[in-house]
Amino acid sequence: MTRAGSNPLPNAAVLAAKLTQSLAQERIVQRFVDSYVVENSRHALQVHAPLYRDLLTLLQREALLAAAISLIEKVSAGPTSAKKPMPLTRKDTALFRQKFLSALTREKKWNAGDALDFQSDLQIYEDVLSRNSGQRRVRKPFESAHHPFVDRCAFVLDSSFMEKARVAATRALVEIEDLATHIVDQSQADSRTRIRTPG
Repeated sequence: MTRAGSNPLPNAAVLAAKLTQSLAQERIVQRFVDSYVVENSRHALQVHAPLYRDLLTLLQREALLAAAISLIEKVSAGPTSAKKPMPLTRKDTALFRQKFLSALTREKKWNAGDALDFQSDLQIYEDVLSRNSGQRRVRKPFESAHHPFVDRCAFVLDSSFMEKARVAATRALVEIEDLATHIVDQSQADSRTRIRTPG
């Protein structure tokens, strides 16, 4: 049911499913690691298959955290097509966040412990980003972002070459944020189409 005087909340289950599917299909993490290995001649990172798989699993989780943050922020900002931006209220943002994380838990088939761990890390991301909010600006291609995804991925990927790893992780972050934005924009466009053409 549409809430009086506000936009209907997006379908959290649909967005959670689309986000997880798109991250897997786009292979952003795999391409990020592969290009880093080639560009910096760090082939040792891929020599041991089990360790390489573990590395990808850790980085894919970080990518999901970054994508979830970006998606929630985008939804919170409200529809981009509106003449006047109509961001969600704090209450509605909290409600969407709760529904989205519940849907993500079902989509990933997490147990209670896994879900709580993810939510705890998501809160860390949100806390760090709220402190860094004044530092967001257009970056040059060789600059690294002030973002927990960048720092955590660089440390996990190649702690002995942190700065190079941070720059590579920043490029991956841009792709992840663009993907989340596209998913929300597409969802909003689909919603407008349904409103114009009722069944």
